Amino acid sequence: MPNRFSEQALRESQAFGVRQIPVLRPLGWLARGWRDLWRAPGVSLSHGLAMGLFGALLLWLAHDRFWLLAGAFTGFLIVAPILATGLYAISRELDRGGRPGWRTVREAWRPHDGRLIVFGILLAFAGTGWVLCSAAFVTGFVADPIQQPRDFLLKVVLADDAHLFSTWLMLGAVLAAPMFASTVVAIPALVDLPPSKIGVLGAVFTSWKVVLEHPAPLALWAALILALTLVGMGTALVGLIVIAPWLGHASWHAYLDLVIRRPD
Repeated sequence: MPNRFSEQALRESQAFGVRQIPVLRPLGWLARGWRDLWRAPGVSLSHGLAMGLFGALLLWLAHDRFWLLAGAFTGFLIVAPILATGLYAISRELDRGGRPGWRTVREAWRPHDGRLIVFGILLAFAGTGWVLCSAAFVTGFVADPIQQPRDFLLKVVLADDAHLFSTWLMLGAVLAAPMFASTVVAIPALVDLPPSKIGVLGAVFTSWKVVLEHPAPLALWAALILALTLVGMGTALVGLIVIAPWLGHASWHAYLDLVIRRPD
């Protein structure tokens, strides 16, 4: 039997409709995100630099333990939506005709009601869980130690056991897919709307409703996010300085494009 929290979340989700969009609309989100990036380049690229430096810190901490690093980098994708909170606020201010700056970011991160803190903690647990699962899988099923990227390539990706890498990918997808569905518009909604309009669970329900009504466009959006993130990581993290804020701004426009707020 549903409890009062899930019933309230369902009512909150029902207050929002889903706008119908064509399959290729995510390309438009990227175009608008690119525009926002260069309308507020200083504060936007600072977010990208911070994420790139965080990636560099992971490399430094686990440079000789790639079995751990592989999970840490993929786990980073799970918590990235909450790290983009300031970018959503910047795009919102630009849409309002304002001139966003660091004050806009500080206001977005200030814990007015705790919803983003709760969501951030939940995503951190999910990301940590994947890192531990990934590390346990690689160390448990690979006889030799995985210390360098070359070891991961030879002993996992190109292993004689053809199912090893595909199983690792499947495990990641089992966690990543529901995380993507839970966050694709949820965090922008929490940034945009007060707690009287939507809570954490209501935002998650709304996000799932969006994905279920638009599986093809959202699958394309997930693939674009993954591909661009891999490009950022594959350029020694330098590309993340531009790609991370670009995707953050684009995600705000995905939210605006997909969610219709019905009259109170």
